[in-house]
Amino acid sequence: MSTADEARGRVRQMREKAQELERAADRADDQQDKQRLRDKARRLRDQSEQEAGMAGGDLYPDI
Repeated sequence: MSTADEARGRVRQMREKAQELERAADRADDQQDKQRLRDKARRLRDQSEQEAGMAGGDLYPDI
């Protein structure tokens, strides 16, 4: 596996985790938990975009 493939895999995993966190936020009853999960998802998406850019990969290859 090439370095670029590994980077794309990491980015994909981060995006999947961010989606999981968003779904968990949707299910959360407590407002603070909801906000914490959404903030964590946003940070993860931001990080995945940064990594995708550094790896020279497409930001949204699955769209």
